[in-house]
Amino acid sequence: MKKRFENRVVAITGAASGLGQTCALRFASEGAELILLDINVEGLKHTAAQIRALGSQCTSIAIDLADEGAIAELGDALLEQFSKIDVLYNNAGLAYGEINKMLDAVDQASWLRFLSINTLAPLFLAKALRPALANAKGVVLNQSSMAAYAPASVYGVTKSALNQVTYGMAHLFAEDNIRVNAIAPGIMETQASKDSLDKATYERVQGMQLSTLHGTADDIASLALFLASEEGRFINCEVVHCDAGNRLRGWRE
Repeated sequence: MKKRFENRVVAITGAASGLGQTCALRFASEGAELILLDINVEGLKHTAAQIRALGSQCTSIAIDLADEGAIAELGDALLEQFSKIDVLYNNAGLAYGEINKMLDAVDQASWLRFLSINTLAPLFLAKALRPALANAKGVVLNQSSMAAYAPASVYGVTKSALNQVTYGMAHLFAEDNIRVNAIAPGIMETQASKDSLDKATYERVQGMQLSTLHGTADDIASLALFLASEEGRFINCEVVHCDAGNRLRGWRE
């Protein structure tokens, strides 16, 4: 049985751990060749080893997504190596720590770094890889969050802005037959959330769901594979929620 991503190239940012690592492994299990991007060099090595153990090829590159010049250089290097890139998954982002402070509690330098990584890097990377994405009539996925619908924190604002950028990117890249969508996860039972959220906060947010299920990285990966595949070919310019109907999001479209 043919795998969905055989002979396809998938680039994923934030691939060294967490959701990005899980998604990279799932794409590899479906036959994809991976381009792994992250600032965490050791984490990249670990992900790459797991992918090669599955029999898939991968390229690992360390990148600081707050650096627009580094993104442009990365794009040039990848375009020399890959004539087609079928999927760009802009998964990387900052989600814990200072970025969760209220809007007036963060200085301008920090604001600009957070916006650079969470909001603008997906645009700049897609722009840098546009020729290869166009050759593949590819797909761009941006990692949003249910926090985009309650932007009282810096993090929420960066993800709310990313939703708007996703809309703009879909229109910008449409002439090259590149689809652009975003995924907005709810609270996920990942190592990052366990390390960063106290039990009471996790249970409070999880308790706002319409079901008692605990979201996992595989839930996000399953959605990403669907949206990036031919099965999702008619879905474009959307923010797709994966949060068990969490009430934090409310009814806002």
